[in-house]
Amino acid sequence: MATLLEKTQTLISANLHAMLDKALQANSLAVLDEYIRQAQNSLDGLEDAAATVGGQVKTLKRKMDEFEKKVQELDAQVDMLLQRGKEDLAVAAQRKLNNTREMAQQYREQYERQQQEYKQLLDARLKLEAKLTEIRQERQQLQALLELAKAKEVTTQTLRSLDDLAGVGDADIARIAEGIRARLDKASAQSEMRASRLDEQMDQLLEIDEVQMQLEARKRRLGIGAASDGPVESADQERADRLR
Repeated sequence: MATLLEKTQTLISANLHAMLDKALQANSLAVLDEYIRQAQNSLDGLEDAAATVGGQVKTLKRKMDEFEKKVQELDAQVDMLLQRGKEDLAVAAQRKLNNTREMAQQYREQYERQQQEYKQLLDARLKLEAKLTEIRQERQQLQALLELAKAKEVTTQTLRSLDDLAGVGDADIARIAEGIRARLDKASAQSEMRASRLDEQMDQLLEIDEVQMQLEARKRRLGIGAASDGPVESADQERADRLR
């Protein structure tokens, strides 16, 4: 019984804050879970021990009451025998009274010790129950803190990863972008060259057409070649006159 009480007192007097710090440092609730397991086992043991001691207390109390009642009866018998002048019987009754009184005293002492033990067990049980309730509540809070810490660690790791990625591949991206710009510049230059050649071709065509019309106008003026139909000839004539 002393071992059980000693173990219980150790659990009751455990430094809760130190345990919480240890659990936080280890990022694990295993420390508190082990404490809860031991406390629950001790509580079960205390309840069983308290029931056993409580039964013994009741038994000792009954025995004590029985012997104390016998003491009263024997004491009355001794007085009665003395009053009747029966000395020999009174001596025997007195001896029996002494033995009974001694047994009653022993039962009383045992009863008082067991009663004190029973009260200590009940007190330890109440304290351990309170401690167990406290540690379970602290475990819930600690679990929430650990989950928050893990979430923050994930966030921190993500931000660290982003920081590590910052600048990685910038040169490659710049090189690709530069290549694309170069292709765009080349395409623009080719387009400009083609447009320029087209302009030159159009200019040449227009120049040839203009010279041809000038020659046709001279032929008509000189009466060289056949006459054309009216509307077309008039249009050609007007154009030739403008060019002149």
